[in-house]
Amino acid sequence: MLKEFKEFVARGNVLDLAVGVIIGAAFGAITKSVVDDLVMPIIGLIIGKVDFANLFVTLSPGKLAGPAATLAEAKAAGAVTLNYGLFINVVINFFLIAFAVFLLVKFVNRLRAQMVRAAEETVAPPAEDVLLLREIRDELKRSRA
Repeated sequence: MLKEFKEFVARGNVLDLAVGVIIGAAFGAITKSVVDDLVMPIIGLIIGKVDFANLFVTLSPGKLAGPAATLAEAKAAGAVTLNYGLFINVVINFFLIAFAVFLLVKFVNRLRAQMVRAAEETVAPPAEDVLLLREIRDELKRSRA
């Protein structure tokens, strides 16, 4: 069983998957930072100095005496909140990742098409004896018909 596990892990597909997951996690952290630290502050500034991370609705106030100014304050007081600002951040993050993956797939497909075209161009014409055999075959078909 240990031997089978070693063979399974040593396969190229498993290693490729592991590398993909690690790079994907790092890419996710980068896009999260882009959304949280670059995109959302600009959008918030454009629509009126809104911090999307602090957009929430208090469902149950917990120990709050009045409305909380920030999400951190509401959570510290034990309030139950509906965090729609954080949800907007996650949706924008998803669309950025989806767009980046789309561009990557488009690029890889273009490279594959170029490789296929290059392979087709390098195919050598059939040898002379093959051409002669094809002519003989075609002539035999015509004579029988």
